[in-house]
Amino acid sequence: MASRNPFGWFARWADWFEERGVYVPGEESRAVDPVRDFGWLMAAWVAGVAIFILLFALAV
Repeated sequence: MASRNPFGWFARWADWFEERGVYVPGEESRAVDPVRDFGWLMAAWVAGVAIFILLFALAV
């Protein structure tokens, strides 16, 4: 049975970004891949926007 923990959902979603590739320090010859290099940041930003919208929806 799937976990109903929202933090677990967020962690699995962020892990999905990381599975697409992992940054290797010292590997400077490759092009920047936003999904690989900034996956956690993108997941955190989307989650933050969702919480922000939810707070305003509950305040009305």
